[in-house]
Amino acid sequence: MTLYTSTVITPRRPSRVWAKTGESIAYAIGFPLILIVIWGVWATVAPAKFFPSPAELARAFVETWIGPAFVTDVLPSLGRLAIGILLAVTIGIVAGAVIGLTRWLRELLEPMLEFFRAVPPPVLLPIAVVLLGPTDLMKISVIVVGSIWPVPLNTVEGVRATDQVMKETARTFALTTRERLAYLVLPAASPRIMAGVRQSLSIALILMVISELGYSSSGLGFQIVYFQRNYLIAEMWSGILLLGLIGVLLAAIFSIVERRVLRWYHGIKEVERA
Repeated sequence: MTLYTSTVITPRRPSRVWAKTGESIAYAIGFPLILIVIWGVWATVAPAKFFPSPAELARAFVETWIGPAFVTDVLPSLGRLAIGILLAVTIGIVAGAVIGLTRWLRELLEPMLEFFRAVPPPVLLPIAVVLLGPTDLMKISVIVVGSIWPVPLNTVEGVRATDQVMKETARTFALTTRERLAYLVLPAASPRIMAGVRQSLSIALILMVISELGYSSSGLGFQIVYFQRNYLIAEMWSGILLLGLIGVLLAAIFSIVERRVLRWYHGIKEVERA
């Protein structure tokens, strides 16, 4: 008897990576393009002095920010913003982890943390100027002190919400405090930590501008106010446009970092939705 065997070849499905990427790009730029078209038509039909057309705004953007101003105003502002965000996130995570792990410290400090979170960050600016003067240290301090609060508060909640069974398992295996913190507590709290970081980013960007409004001779905030006071309308709108683009860039960078840090968390969510 002869035994015949055959191999069934299943055609491989084409990868949808490029399709999904193109779809995401289309969604990202489609609506803004529609708004720009509507804006251009409206500016042509009913021109207004205080609302420049897209072409005029683009011209002002290139002439204002593509050149020396990028070095003298944009880069210093971005540097202070980056330093402020890094300090706020680092201090917030460390402080939140310590407070979350220490019950008596948590009960002692949580009301104070809630109090400072409720204080509007712009009111800190005059105090910072009196204490530190109109320096870069003052501007960075305003960004840190004003944007830090969502991070420790979310970290405390994340640490408190760590699964009790996992904690008991860690004690059973005699893990050290450092090992529990690195391999259990912080990973378990990371979704809440990242939520706090997301809130801090938007606050930090606002405070970067506010810290440069009246106590600076350079920076994005200073230039926007200068344009507004001198009725340079297109240049003023170009600065606002640049701030919006910086916000989009921050959101994109945060999304990349979040996907890497919370890869396990998003995997669990996908399995639950399946």
